[in-house]
Amino acid sequence: MSNLDESIGKLLLELQKEDPDTFKKLMKKAQKDNPELFEGDTDEDNRKINEYNQEVEEYNKKIEDE
Repeated sequence: MSNLDESIGKLLLELQKEDPDTFKKLMKKAQKDNPELFEGDTDEDNRKINEYNQEVEEYNKKIEDE
């Protein structure tokens, strides 16, 4: 993480603690203006979880059939 990213993160944490309402408004605006920043990792993580769950279901079915 770059120094700029780290500084922004610290500022956001401080804002969240000191003024939660403004933080919520800021995050909603950021999400509206840049949805790709909030969706990419979540979508990828959810895809991986779904793949894993499918593998578990297939394995469980195989065990049940034996």
